[in-house]
Amino acid sequence: MGHSEQKIVQYLNEAHALESGLVQVLRSQIAMTPDGSYRSGLEKHLRETESHADRVKARQSELASAGNPFVAGIAFMEDVAAQTMALWKTPLDLMRGATVEEKVLENAKDACAAEALEIATYTALEHLARAAGDEATADLARSIRADEERMLERVTRELPKLARAVAGDTGDTGDVLAETADPTERVIRGGDRQRSRPASRTRAEKPAPPSRSTAQKPAPPSRSRAQKPAPTSDELAIPDYDAKTAEEIATRLAGLSQRELAAVDAYEKAHADRSTIRSRIETLRGDEPWAGYDDLTVDEIRAALGERDDDERADAVRTYERAHKNRAGVLTAVERESTPA
Repeated sequence: MGHSEQKIVQYLNEAHALESGLVQVLRSQIAMTPDGSYRSGLEKHLRETESHADRVKARQSELASAGNPFVAGIAFMEDVAAQTMALWKTPLDLMRGATVEEKVLENAKDACAAEALEIATYTALEHLARAAGDEATADLARSIRADEERMLERVTRELPKLARAVAGDTGDTGDVLAETADPTERVIRGGDRQRSRPASRTRAEKPAPPSRSTAQKPAPPSRSRAQKPAPTSDELAIPDYDAKTAEEIATRLAGLSQRELAAVDAYEKAHADRSTIRSRIETLRGDEPWAGYDDLTVDEIRAALGERDDDERADAVRTYERAHKNRAGVLTAVERESTPA
């Protein structure tokens, strides 16, 4: 085995050890985190991390079966070290901080450090693999790195709110920890809180009872969504879909549009329903920077960015591109638009 191949194996083993250890750490942190956007983010990242560990393990197995016994022995030792680290760290997580708010904030700081280490590991792995001509490993590293970058951005956004909770800006920890930058999640959680509170209407506010005709004629169920058939494999954006393994499909998902991801998800749900694919799709689903974005070419996106001096739009494009197609032309245009003249 050449030097480059040895380094690829080394970083794959390190990545799997990090993911395996992080699974245990995330579980302990979730257990002590109140309901809210930060806990939701941890729960989602736990599912991502479990998927990452499986995907890296699958790649390790492929390399080992190709005649690299070095993979299995070193991977075993590093996984043992990662599990030991996680078991040693868990009781410290439970003891740190005098209040729940302090514990959550300290754990969030640790999460930033862990994500930064993973991003560095996958960045190094990607470029080593590409230099050695191992495109499968490089694509895997790039795909997982995008998840880690997105998680780091989310935790960083949460830090000010978690710090305000420690400072005692609110008497209700849940209100601060339940704040979220995602308006959809805010609406859902707000609705849950409203349903959990008893109604307190005055007599004047009491709604009028429905008319007899309205009560006797319930609205018909939505037929379009319930009866829409799942797409066929020929309609999916990934050619020869049924002939590919779950890992091969997972590495192709980052380049798909939201509509294409939805089609693959519907097809999987109706057929094999493989968790590796569906959990990866879940991490990639999200709002486009603006309506119709996925249908635009690189040149059209660059032109749209140049038409408006909008840092928020540029940030949305940067985050979305890094998590999906990661096109150099778009990211270069974003950086140019974000750089002060």
